[in-house]
Amino acid sequence: MGAQAQDAASEEDWVQLFNGRNLEGWTPKITGYEYGENYANTYRVEDGVLKVRYDQYESFDGRFGLLFYKQPFAYYRLRIEYRFLGEQLKGHPGAWATRNAGVMLHTQSGESMLRDQTFPICVEAQFLGGLSDGKERSTLNMCSPGSEIVYEGRIYPEHCLSSKSKTYHGDQWVTGELLVLGSGQITHYVDGEEVLEYALPQIGGGAIDHFDPKVFRAGELLDSGYIALQAESHPIDYRKVEILNLVGCMDSKATNYKSYYVKSDPATCRYAGK
Repeated sequence: MGAQAQDAASEEDWVQLFNGRNLEGWTPKITGYEYGENYANTYRVEDGVLKVRYDQYESFDGRFGLLFYKQPFAYYRLRIEYRFLGEQLKGHPGAWATRNAGVMLHTQSGESMLRDQTFPICVEAQFLGGLSDGKERSTLNMCSPGSEIVYEGRIYPEHCLSSKSKTYHGDQWVTGELLVLGSGQITHYVDGEEVLEYALPQIGGGAIDHFDPKVFRAGELLDSGYIALQAESHPIDYRKVEILNLVGCMDSKATNYKSYYVKSDPATCRYAGK
């Protein structure tokens, strides 16, 4: 392979899931409402930023929100820039939800969630902001609604697992990245630094309610699923949501070969002159 071809093979094809203009490709699901109903304009785009806002609410009252991207993924890198700002809405579920949101990975589809279901079956990369109270509060943690993970060789018994990130106070932008390898390894990064790693995400555990029992197949590995941005009663901004798919043509003779792919999909290969 020549140098030019090698450069093309290693060039990363990141795709912007958020286009900076509107919610195209994204669909909301808010507890107590049907899939597709964006109650009180919770999710909106203004000034190139995807915002979670509660200015049209009187009280939160258990209206947990999710914003689902239109297609599932299995092997990928996901990069998100976020920041917390403003004050938590009254009627919130507790102090734990202050400066708290997240991105859901390997999530069940929005259509399969029941109207009053609070959280989906998924693995959550949890975003937390510092409370300026002198205490540490890591971000890019793991939480497991309707799921379990293996950490340090055994099923992790708790609902959430803290990362080793530093605390991010105030309204500063934070860059979180996830490396997701199907039902194998998941690694969390904050501003380019690895902060957490675990494996074998699977259906199980608790922390979900009002779900369809047909989708809760305990012990089934979560090898793919949707991506969803969470809303938990505190305003949050997202200015970048981008993905690098790690599934594709791994034949170096193909014109669309990429050296960073980790999962082969021969049907996608394209060849010169064909």
